[in-house]
Amino acid sequence: MSIPTSTSVVESAVIRAPLSHVWHHIKLQNFSSFWSALKSSQFVKGTSDETDVVQWVFKDGTQLEVKQEEHSTINHYITYSIITAKPELSYSSVLSTIRCYAITSGELEGSTFIEWTGNFSSDADAGVIQDAKFKRRDALADLAKIATKK
Repeated sequence: MSIPTSTSVVESAVIRAPLSHVWHHIKLQNFSSFWSALKSSQFVKGTSDETDVVQWVFKDGTQLEVKQEEHSTINHYITYSIITAKPELSYSSVLSTIRCYAITSGELEGSTFIEWTGNFSSDADAGVIQDAKFKRRDALADLAKIATKK
């Protein structure tokens, strides 16, 4: 019997670096420059000029092709979906968004608040959601390390 679970995940962090130092890393093809779980991240050749598809190869051998669905340099967010996976995923789909906000006042003024969400299809189980939670936490910690380097 499966465990009923939410099919969404939200992870967030405060990175003690200005928005500009964080935002320029948030390009799907550059994720391997900060995310230690990734071996490589590069554009997929042969896709249309109007579609940004990037292959992420994880150090454990997992390969994902992710499609950028939305991008805003004004509002500082990207939204992407997974279109193919090797090995095959145990769920039908996920739509993820990474959004950055400048912290403009208070003790952390000059820092960046970052939020990484994932909305999974209803066939995603608790293990999938937990895995997504911890992968996002690790990636945000890795991003903080690189964004705060001088």
